[in-house]
Amino acid sequence: MSSAPVSGTAPAAIRRCDYTPPAFLVDQVELGFDLGEARTEVRAVLHLRRNPAAGADLPLVLNGQSLETLRVALDGRDLTADEYRVEGERLTLDNVPADAFMLETTVANDPAANSALEGLYVSGGMLCTQCEAEGFRRITWYPDRPDVMARFRVRLTADRARYPVLLSNGNLIEETDLGDGRHSAVWDDPFPKPCYLFALVAGDLGLVEGDFVTRSGRRVALKFWVEHGNQDQAGHALASLQKAMAWDEQVFGLEYDLDIYNVVAVSHFNMGAMENKSLNVFNSKFVLAKRETATDFDFLGIESVIAHEYFHNWTGNRVTCRDWFQLTLKEGLTVFRDQEFSADMNSRGLQRLGDVRNLRAAQFIEDNGPMAHPIRPESYVEINNFYTSTVYQKGAEVIRMIHTLIGADAFRKGMDLYFARHDGHAVTCEDFVAAMEDASDDDLSQFRRWYSQAGTPRVTARWDHDQTARRLTLSLSQDTRPTPGQPEKQPFHIPVAVGLVGADGDLPLRLEGENAAQGTTRVLNLTLPEQDFVFEDVAEAALPSLLRGFSAPVILDAPYSRADLARLMADDSDAFNRWDAGQELAIRVILDLVADHAAGRPLALDEDFAVAWGKVLADYAADPAFAAEALSLPGFSVLGERMETIDVDGICAATKFLAASLGKRFAAPLLRLREVLAESGYALTPEAIGRRRLRNGALTFLAHGQPADTRVLAAEQFRTATNMTDQLTALSALVVIGADAAGPALAAFYEQWKDERLVVNKWLGIQAMADWPDVLDRVKVLMEHPAFDGREPNKIYALIGGFAANPQWFHAADGAGYAFMADRVLALDSTNPQVASRMARSLMRWKRFDPARQSHMRGQLERIGAKPGLSSDVAEIVAKALA
Repeated sequence: MSSAPVSGTAPAAIRRCDYTPPAFLVDQVELGFDLGEARTEVRAVLHLRRNPAAGADLPLVLNGQSLETLRVALDGRDLTADEYRVEGERLTLDNVPADAFMLETTVANDPAANSALEGLYVSGGMLCTQCEAEGFRRITWYPDRPDVMARFRVRLTADRARYPVLLSNGNLIEETDLGDGRHSAVWDDPFPKPCYLFALVAGDLGLVEGDFVTRSGRRVALKFWVEHGNQDQAGHALASLQKAMAWDEQVFGLEYDLDIYNVVAVSHFNMGAMENKSLNVFNSKFVLAKRETATDFDFLGIESVIAHEYFHNWTGNRVTCRDWFQLTLKEGLTVFRDQEFSADMNSRGLQRLGDVRNLRAAQFIEDNGPMAHPIRPESYVEINNFYTSTVYQKGAEVIRMIHTLIGADAFRKGMDLYFARHDGHAVTCEDFVAAMEDASDDDLSQFRRWYSQAGTPRVTARWDHDQTARRLTLSLSQDTRPTPGQPEKQPFHIPVAVGLVGADGDLPLRLEGENAAQGTTRVLNLTLPEQDFVFEDVAEAALPSLLRGFSAPVILDAPYSRADLARLMADDSDAFNRWDAGQELAIRVILDLVADHAAGRPLALDEDFAVAWGKVLADYAADPAFAAEALSLPGFSVLGERMETIDVDGICAATKFLAASLGKRFAAPLLRLREVLAESGYALTPEAIGRRRLRNGALTFLAHGQPADTRVLAAEQFRTATNMTDQLTALSALVVIGADAAGPALAAFYEQWKDERLVVNKWLGIQAMADWPDVLDRVKVLMEHPAFDGREPNKIYALIGGFAANPQWFHAADGAGYAFMADRVLALDSTNPQVASRMARSLMRWKRFDPARQSHMRGQLERIGAKPGLSSDVAEIVAKALA
C-alpha cells in the first residue's frame, strides 16, 4: 500500500503551544538500502521504547510519504493487514509491547520520480538525500520529528559499476564485494541524531582529499566528492573547511568528533547545503570554484557556507532542536558563528556591512509584510516556509545582541555551559538563553521578547547639549508596529552602542553617576518605551554616533541633517556608521529625485551629495574595499521600504539618473582609478578582492554615465579577463549599456562556458535582470534553451528568480511580470512545492504598491490559490498574502 496527500482539505496549522513529547523513543536504527534509480527498497529495524514523559496508553504512530509498504513486523513476527493502519501519511499500531520492542518495516520508493528533491532522489546520475525538515518520511516509516534521537547503522547495497561510491553518516566500518557485480558498505554513527540529519549518497564521483589533525591529535580524513572533471574546483572548499575546523577549536574550544568528514556536491538541491552528521550534501555552487569560473563573491560565499555547515556539528547536530519552532536555536546561532568566522578570515568591518545590507534588503521587508513572524514562530502550516531571513539572519542578530550585552568572555562561558548541559539532546531557545544567563549572572528575561515578538523596532533618538553644564542628554524611545497576529508589542531590550564625535574625533564617555570616563563607545540598555541617558563632561556640541556596529536590528530615526551625515561619513571612527551615514545620505537624495519624478520636475544631481561622493572616491587608497562599499547606491528594496506606496517607476528612474550622473561627472577620476588598480596577477586576499571590487565598480558607474565611451573599455575587459570576477563585471557593464552592446558578448560567454553548469547559471541570471524592455520575452525564450532545466532549482533561481529581482520589468505596469510568475508557480507546484513557494513570495507584498499593480498582483495570487490540490507550501504563502 502507498500513502499520498489528502486532497480537498485545507492543511491545519501546527502550533508551538500544542507540543507534546514523543510517545516512543528510538534507541537504535538499522537501515538496509537496496539502491536503484527507479526502485529502492529500504529495510528499517527500529529499537523502540515508551517515553516515560508521555502517556502510557498512546499508540505508535509513524510518518511516511509516497511509500509502498511491503512488510511490517513486530519483534520478528509479520503483522497482518488488520494489525496496523495506513491512513494518509501515518502508520499506526494500536497494540505494542508495554516497554521496549523492535519494529521492522520494508518499503519501496521511486527516487527517479521524486522531483520534490526531498527524501531520496536522483541528481546527475547519483542517488542522494535531503531530509530536513521532513524528508526522511519519504524514505521509510519513522517518527519524523527532531526530538527523537537515535544511533544509526546503515548498510548500502548497489551495483558497483553504476554506484562505486557508497556514503552515509558516521564512520565506514565495512566494505564488501558481493560477487555479482554488486557491493555494499556499512556506516555506523555512534552519536544519537534526529532523522533529519540522516544522509546517503551513491554514485560515480571524483574525490579530492585532505586531512585535519585536531587539538587532541585525531587525524580526520576530509573527502570532497564531486562530478568527474570538477576535482580542480574543490580546493578552495577543502581549505575553507580546514580553516573552519581550526577556528572552531581556537574560538569555541569545539573539536570534530569522528574519523572522517565527507562533503558531496550535487547539482539538484533546493537549499544551499545540509549539515547531515559527517556527510554534508552541498549545492554545487557552494563547493566548486576556480578563478576562471567563480567570482570573488562566490569564493567568499563558499568559505562562509562550508564553515556554516561544519559549525552545525555542534550547534545543530550534537545539540539539536526539540521541535521545528526552535529552528533559530541552531540556525541563528550558526549564522552568527559563520559571520564571526568570516570576519576573522577577511575584514571584520566589511563583513558587518554585508551582514546588515542583506538583513535590511530581505529581513526588514519580511518583518514589514504578511509573512512577519518572530524568530521562533508560534505556528506554521508548512515548516519549509519558515527557513526565512527572520529565523536565520535576524536570529543571528539576536545572538549577537546577547554577545554584546554579556560580553565575549561570558558568552564563551555560556556556550561551554550550553554544551555541557545539553550535548546529545534536543532542546529549546529557552535552554540556550538560560545558559547565557547562568554564565553571566545577567537577567535576560525581557530580552526573551526578541524570540516571541515579530517586527522591526523603530528607535527614535533626540539629543540636547547644555554647553554651560557640559552635558549632553540623549533621549531614546522605541516603538514596534503591529504585525499579523500581534497587534500590541511590549518594549524590547535593545542594546544601543553609542559614541560622541567631536571636532577632533571620538570623545571619552562618562555617564551620569560615574566617577570617570570609560572608553569612547558605550552600550546603552534601552528597555523602556522612553529613556534619557546623560553624558557628562561634554564641552562641545558633539554629534552622537548611534547604533555603532549596528548593535541591534532596528530602524533608527535620528534628526541628522545632510551636513551631519556628511560629517559622520568622513569622521566617524566606526566603519559601519561611516558607511551607513553615506547610505542614508544617498537614500534621501534618491527619494527627493523620486518626488521630482512623480511631480514631473526635471531631475538634477544634488551638489552636496556629489561632493561627498567625490571625496570618498578621491580618498579610496586608504581602504579600497571600504570605498567600494561606500560608493555603492542603495538597492530597490531598501528604497521601497522608505515609501508608504512603492513608486516603482520613480525609484528606477531616480536610481538610474543618479548612477548616470555620478558616472558622467566623475568619469576622469573613475578612469584613473581603473588604471591605478589594474592587476598584474590574481590573488584571493581581502586586499586584492577590495581592489577588484572598487575597480569593477568604477566600470559599472562609467557604463551608466558614458555608455558610448565605456563600450570599448568593457568589451576589452571582457575579452582579456583572466578571472570570472572581471569577465562577469564586464559583461554586466555591456548589459547596462544595452542589448546591442551585450549581444556578441553574451553569445561568446555562452560558447566559452556552456559546459560549466554554474557559469551558465550566471549567464541566465544576468539576462533575466537586464533593464531591457523585451526582457520578459527573452526570459521566455531562454526557458526553451538547452541551458535551462526546469527541474534544477539553481537554474530556476537564476532565470525565474533573477527576473523577479528585476524591479523595472517584473513590476511592469501592465502586470505581465506577475502573470508570468503565477504561471511558473502553478507549474512548479506539482513538481517541487518548495521552489514554487519561494517563487510565490515575489507576489506577497502586493499591498505596498499602487492600486493598478495591487490589482494585477492580487489577481494572480487568487488564481494560484484557486488551483485544486495546491500544495501546503504554496497555499500557506498565498493565504498569508491575501489575509
